[in-house]
Amino acid sequence: MAVSLSVVVLLALVVLVLLRNGALRFLPALAAIGFGFFLASTGAAAPINSAAGGLADLLARISF
Repeated sequence: MAVSLSVVVLLALVVLVLLRNGALRFLPALAAIGFGFFLASTGAAAPINSAAGGLADLLARISF
């Protein structure tokens, strides 16, 4: 749960930065948000969530 919440916050910040820089327009941003929202209710949500959790675990194990 904590990983998915932090990923949502990070992606929201990326979208806001892209909107402010003009690299992403408002309507395409809404389309991307809607796509993500509806993608979360499909069967693809579990593998994507699992992959994000695995990536977070991998990054946590890397020692700098």
